[in-house]
Amino acid sequence: MPIVEAKPISRYPWFIRLFFWKQKLTYGRVLDPGLLWGRSPLVFAAAALLYGALNRRSSPLSPALRSLLTVRVSQINHCAFCVDINSATLAKRGVAMDKIDALANWRDSPLFAPDERLALEYAEAMTLTEPGVSDELRARLKEHWSDDAIVELTGLVAFQNLSSKFNAALDVPSQGFCKVPAGKADPKGRNS
Repeated sequence: MPIVEAKPISRYPWFIRLFFWKQKLTYGRVLDPGLLWGRSPLVFAAAALLYGALNRRSSPLSPALRSLLTVRVSQINHCAFCVDINSATLAKRGVAMDKIDALANWRDSPLFAPDERLALEYAEAMTLTEPGVSDELRARLKEHWSDDAIVELTGLVAFQNLSSKFNAALDVPSQGFCKVPAGKADPKGRNS
């Protein structure tokens, strides 16, 4: 039994039901996390607006890179829903399924470009308590991206940590959007 139940849709405020209508158009149904976030309407609206800002077309980060990062952070945080929906988005953005399957072990895979490796390393360093983000890693980020892009990258990873930790804590299940990558890996990329 879930720790928090969704309310009947008619009991959510009208502006949250607008978000649900958009989800139904986009995904064919209202998403389970939306029903949970919607119990706190102002927090849900703020989170949705932040997601929209991070996922905009004019972001200095490519859509595929943004999705790679959201899937990896979701894997680390053990969020079945997030891995599911973010993997589907990653596939929709043109990333091959073999690369999605290799993401948990990206350090050992030749499928990832240098900028992807750097961003994934940063995402893991931000997500894991140890070892954290080193000065050396910050310097490499500055060699590759502008300050504005680093802020976007940091905001995206921080947002995905918020989202995936929320969903994992409330045990939000996968909703069947994508074949969830098989073979779990520990946060350092080793198979478990």
